[in-house]
Amino acid sequence: MQFDVITIFPKMFDSYFNESILARAQKNELIQISVHDLRKYATDKHKTVDDTPYGGGVGMVLKIEPIYRILRDLKIIKKDGTKTRKTLKNTKVFLMSAKGKIYNQSLASEFSELNRVILICGRYEGVDERVAKYLVDEEISIGEYILTGGEIPAMAIIDSVSRLIDGVVGKKESVLDESFSKKGYLEYPHYTKPEIFLPNKKTSLSVPKILLSGNHKKIKKWREEHSKRV
Repeated sequence: MQFDVITIFPKMFDSYFNESILARAQKNELIQISVHDLRKYATDKHKTVDDTPYGGGVGMVLKIEPIYRILRDLKIIKKDGTKTRKTLKNTKVFLMSAKGKIYNQSLASEFSELNRVILICGRYEGVDERVAKYLVDEEISIGEYILTGGEIPAMAIIDSVSRLIDGVVGKKESVLDESFSKKGYLEYPHYTKPEIFLPNKKTSLSVPKILLSGNHKKIKKWREEHSKRV
């Protein structure tokens, strides 16, 4: 699966994408992540990608032209602005936006069925509205709060989608019975060694006895009782 990230801060992604599961998934060619510097698609000597908003107001707005050029370079749109044949239903372009659809596990599952996901990271006061109206498939938000840019949301989406791709997570069962794998489901509590933790002389923190019983039927029942529905 191919991920493309469009950003003015490409180095922000280096450490996250080069560690742990995502690094291994790239090495095993299960996913491919390409980070594109939007400033390379500016045409002036200062590599300007933003400007003041029409109508006045504080902050700067990302311009449509460099975003249009990079999508054309990625063969997502033609020179006339129409989508190319290569995009079809297996490629989608998403703009990270505070006013977008709230991202959840259901959307992660939908995205995992695509062949290519392109994520545009907003910055500053916002992005020229013509990008949302004419160049992307949908605006996506990861929650009702404001971040300084769309880079963290893009990382979250790539992480959550990648782990649903066969082979990325070591055991397939790991993603079948976890929080949000079913609508409103929160996974049961987990414990590991030591059996008894003694942080001080007066306190003893123990693992529930049922988990030590070896009785898989009772353990299953306990886990069902202690999982949550929200």
